[in-house]
Amino acid sequence: MYKVWNFLTEYSLFLVIGAIVALIWANVDYQSYHAFVEFKLIDDFIIGHAHIDAEGHVHRTLTLHYLINDVLMAFFFAIAGKEVWEAVILEDGSLRGKKAATPLIATIGGMIGPISIYLGMAWLFGSTTYDAVANGWAIPTATDIAFSYLVGRLVFGAGHPAVRFLLLLAIADDAAGLIILAIFYPSGELAPVWLLLSVAAAIGVFVLANWLPRRLDRGKQHRPNSTWVREKLSFFPYLIAAALSWYGFQEAGIHPALGLLPIIPTIPHADRAFGLFADAERHLTDLLNAIEHGLKTPVEIVLFFFGLANAGVLFSAIGDATWLVLAGLIIGKPVGIWLFGTFASNVLKLGLPEGMRNADLFVLGCVAAIGFTVSLFIASVAFDAGPVQDAAKMGALFSFFAAVLAVVCGRLLRVQKIDG
Repeated sequence: MYKVWNFLTEYSLFLVIGAIVALIWANVDYQSYHAFVEFKLIDDFIIGHAHIDAEGHVHRTLTLHYLINDVLMAFFFAIAGKEVWEAVILEDGSLRGKKAATPLIATIGGMIGPISIYLGMAWLFGSTTYDAVANGWAIPTATDIAFSYLVGRLVFGAGHPAVRFLLLLAIADDAAGLIILAIFYPSGELAPVWLLLSVAAAIGVFVLANWLPRRLDRGKQHRPNSTWVREKLSFFPYLIAAALSWYGFQEAGIHPALGLLPIIPTIPHADRAFGLFADAERHLTDLLNAIEHGLKTPVEIVLFFFGLANAGVLFSAIGDATWLVLAGLIIGKPVGIWLFGTFASNVLKLGLPEGMRNADLFVLGCVAAIGFTVSLFIASVAFDAGPVQDAAKMGALFSFFAAVLAVVCGRLLRVQKIDG
């Protein structure tokens, strides 16, 4: 079974520490915290927040916040994208075939439920509130894969089939979240022609560094060309392509944190994957897994700074958006996953994994209601800096209480914990 503890202590713990430091700092001295986050690194640069001067020229300012959220977080989303890519494309991928059908349908419910609760409650609060918060509809759709997985193991036990089900659901949720960010939350005015740069970078690096060496090695047992590319060039061609793709996303107006995703399918990868958090993953030596392993320490640091730069909200910022995000997560997620999962297993006759009950779906939905990382990220792009954004971020932080709800529901619904 999967070993998640190292991932949690090395990735998520750094994120939590950053978030706690940010909360304390912001509530002790908000002015210095805000000055730190929005510190200007380079003015009038090729990357950064865009602003138009009096003459109509576009200038970009690279701030610390932009560097963290838009540049460095691209590596975090690249790792998430890598897991989704392997789950979909590989022959033994976890999101292929009938085994993934029920989790995928449950994932749809786990997104429709939170959106319905969020927008429905906002409408009940009145048109003024609805207009102010409507753009944040996607915030409660997120599932923090690492924390949810940890809580799932605590509630169900490491050997329970619901833990595997949760992992499939979380990966699918990540994939949907990436699509939502790309389509519904552009970072600026859309200029889709710039995406041709990303496409060209992906095709170019695939042909020159992947397909062509393998083509030249046909019939050659020792694969001299592929070996030379791997040993001499390593990941550098893909790094250059990634930089070009990222720049294409920025100029296209699509959130640049997603800019590395087109390059992932071009990187040579193993013909199988053992799954996210699998201990056996460290034994894979293909370039894609080697890059992921190389990003481990940098991403640890990035997640600390992401928590530091995004979780610094005043406790007084609690408002309507806080309760809407929280309700979407702790009510919409469990209900949506339970309804759609039950429909898939009972009505569509797709079934559940052996040893898993329909009641376990509701508990699993409570576990998946921990939004945190991606919810914070979406809140930062859904709203401009200000009270509504801060209130929404507070809702994302409060989603940790879903862990308590999961434990309570697990006991009330008599979850049979299976260790091992």
